[in-house]
Amino acid sequence: MKLEPIIQSLLDTDLYKFNMNQVIFHKHTDLVGEYVFKCRNENIVFTPEMLQEINEQIDHLCTLRFRKSELDYLRSIRFLKEDYIQFLRLYHPIRDYVETSLSDKGELKINIQGPLFSAMQFEIYLLEIVNEVYFRFQYDYEELLESARRRLDQKIKDFNSGKYTFKFAEFGCRRRLSKQWQDEVVRRLSTETKNLAGTSNVYLAMKYHLIPIGTYAHEYVQMFQGISKIPLAYTNYYAMKDWYGEYQGDNGTALTDTITTDLFLLDFNRSMVNNYSGVRHDSGDPIAWGEKMIAHYQKYDVYLKGKTLLFSDSLDFDKAQQLYDHFHDRIKVAFGIGTYVSNDTDVEPLNIVIKLQYVNGRPVAKLSDAKGKEMCPDDEYLNYLKASVAYRLHREGN
Repeated sequence: MKLEPIIQSLLDTDLYKFNMNQVIFHKHTDLVGEYVFKCRNENIVFTPEMLQEINEQIDHLCTLRFRKSELDYLRSIRFLKEDYIQFLRLYHPIRDYVETSLSDKGELKINIQGPLFSAMQFEIYLLEIVNEVYFRFQYDYEELLESARRRLDQKIKDFNSGKYTFKFAEFGCRRRLSKQWQDEVVRRLSTETKNLAGTSNVYLAMKYHLIPIGTYAHEYVQMFQGISKIPLAYTNYYAMKDWYGEYQGDNGTALTDTITTDLFLLDFNRSMVNNYSGVRHDSGDPIAWGEKMIAHYQKYDVYLKGKTLLFSDSLDFDKAQQLYDHFHDRIKVAFGIGTYVSNDTDVEPLNIVIKLQYVNGRPVAKLSDAKGKEMCPDDEYLNYLKASVAYRLHREGN
């Protein structure tokens, strides 16, 4: 089987890749990163034919450049700056930074190494490629597409009947069934309902005149662990400080759980509370998290209707509606929903990730609010990071 190119535009990625990349371009060009792929599903086998197609798709990806029309669109995003856009005129993905292989058991291995501002851009493109190759080779794609359409039809009916009353952003790039299907999902939700607030996919935002949505990911906070002069338990502080320095409060939603929300709150002081328009949830009990954030805002006498709780952790529409009903009378509520709209078929979606593992040769890790999401190659470092977080919480926590 030979597929057409999956990535046909370098805009076919999440907005936050550009947001984070601009900060790195302006402040941290000396950082070198290493990313590693992991499939969290059990008993998933990739074949040599799949690997060959994945490699050919990566080869094609690395021939792409930003078109003038795409750069002009990026200029229309108010917080992206002209010097960064000019850099993107020169940028292209470099094939030598990516290595792929299969284990004897058919486990797919992908390693990305290079300057961080370049290496980080591969993540979404590669996840899009891996997903589409796997599902087209492993299953009858047309049958999957039929089941996905049937489920989307019901979702649209449920919005239009009033069963669901919230608005959400489509966050489906990394685990989508295919490029074709994500396009159809965004087109139909944006034209057949009034509930789509935007999409993280920059290409589809441009194509359908939607709001591109995204701020930063865990990798952005993790990268500060690789800067030797920054104490590990203070990386949230420096990450938020650099982000505010870059965007001056525009594009201001803070991710709380990279090294636990409890530690984040120590640095989310009055100044930071005022600087950021809201916070994003991505692990742990969402209602407990939301109540904790509201209590934190109230400590600083914040006008709650001026702040946003953005939920983005493995949501479906029932979970989102429950959260909306619980919180919306007190504070703004927003949702980023991915796999449930971009890969909801009769078969289980892949739970695949590409995570930052090293920066400047130093291991980095995420300590989320839920057990089991940790991904670190160095147990000694992971234990040291946990101890650093625990020590600061003990010393400074209330």
